Amino acid sequence: MAVVKTIDLVGVSSESWRHAAKEALAEAAKTLRGIESMDVLETSCTIEDSEISEYLAHVRIKFRIER
Repeated sequence: MAVVKTIDLVGVSSESWRHAAKEALAEAAKTLRGIESMDVLETSCTIEDSEISEYLAHVRIKFRIER
């Protein structure tokens, strides 16, 4: 029987929401094995001087528990 665990992360990028999501996945992949999927739950941005300064992507990463 398999067990899948989830973690929520927020990736940040100065380029795009897509890049922010990729950053979150890359960071998770440094310490997690068995990543199976990722859902983008929400996107937002930070504004400075009436310009977008950062893109944020709230993601949920699913990975299989190894025993």
